[in-house]
Amino acid sequence: MELGYSQPRHFQLALKGGKPIIFNEVVNNSEAYLLALASELYSLEGYEFRPVEAHAGGRNLVYSCEREGAPAKILRIAFLTDRSREDLLGENEFIRYLFEHGGSVANVVNSIKGNLVEEITHHNRVFFVCLFEKARGKKLVDHNYRYREGVPITEYYYNCGKVLGKLHQLSKEYQPVHRRYRFSDKYNTAYIDQLIPDSLSPLKEKLVELLHTLEGLDTAPESYGMIHLDYNDGNYMIDYDTGQITVYDFDNSCFGWYMYDLADLWKSGVGWIAAEPDAGKRQTFMDEYFKTALEGYRSETGIPPSMIDQLPLFIQVTLMERIVDTFEHMRRNGEETTCDEELSYCIKCLEDDIPYMGFFHDIYSCEEPFAYEERNI
Repeated sequence: MELGYSQPRHFQLALKGGKPIIFNEVVNNSEAYLLALASELYSLEGYEFRPVEAHAGGRNLVYSCEREGAPAKILRIAFLTDRSREDLLGENEFIRYLFEHGGSVANVVNSIKGNLVEEITHHNRVFFVCLFEKARGKKLVDHNYRYREGVPITEYYYNCGKVLGKLHQLSKEYQPVHRRYRFSDKYNTAYIDQLIPDSLSPLKEKLVELLHTLEGLDTAPESYGMIHLDYNDGNYMIDYDTGQITVYDFDNSCFGWYMYDLADLWKSGVGWIAAEPDAGKRQTFMDEYFKTALEGYRSETGIPPSMIDQLPLFIQVTLMERIVDTFEHMRRNGEETTCDEELSYCIKCLEDDIPYMGFFHDIYSCEEPFAYEERNI
């Protein structure tokens, strides 16, 4: 598979478009109209729409749709110009494929017209509407980060890997109709140069170096395919009766290396030991955690040992994604470009080649996790 540094037009528009799109503006001017029309398009009459709180940098309006005696749904309305109809069809076709082949994902729901994506134009702005089944269970945060009573937490670690392994195994056999973009279509030198301020030239140099390293990696089907790109406990539910994990939010999914999702899986273990002051104990825990998660993963699919060896590299790549996402958010909302403590921490790890998010390094403090002095730009 060729890894050229092409840049699709919708990524350019996300940066070069005119007036920044403000979340509250969309809610105030269009919410009532969009919900009424979505209700018709998906036969949601009688459902109560409850907004799901948007996280910083959120690109969608999201609502939990509930009605007594009926399965709950999740309504998502995309309002930014960074995704096309084809992108969203590619996402939802992949979700449908995973669901129909045994992947533990929240299925996409067809509209009454039989479409996976509906397009609405209102106030000269295009909105894309999708509906999903609501995943069964609760998020860890909503259960106070407690696992199933009487069950060892290692079951959870194993299941996190197992569910991801199943998704990757299915991805290896996936033949898309509407093809999602590749990781390198967005994360490339031209885009980085355009997005990151010149005042952060050492960061730019490290990001370009990282991208050049990725160019040389294996893109064979055993290593590279459709990935989630945001696999963490905020994007799946846990059935506390069975331990089953159901994944959702494939909004960032693209063609990339399976090791990226595995690096996200590694990062998901950090919170369990973040308060431990002894770096050696943190490392011992993370080694055991990831070993258990990999056992679950390998129960469903294989991955070349040479790619597992690239875990430190892909943890750095996840930091790159975090940095890019933050600068995109500031740019499209017209915010002053600043580096808070968390962003400064990520930048420091990349600029100084500190592996494993600095989790085993002197830069990390268990009292102020992942915080570094703010920097001016």
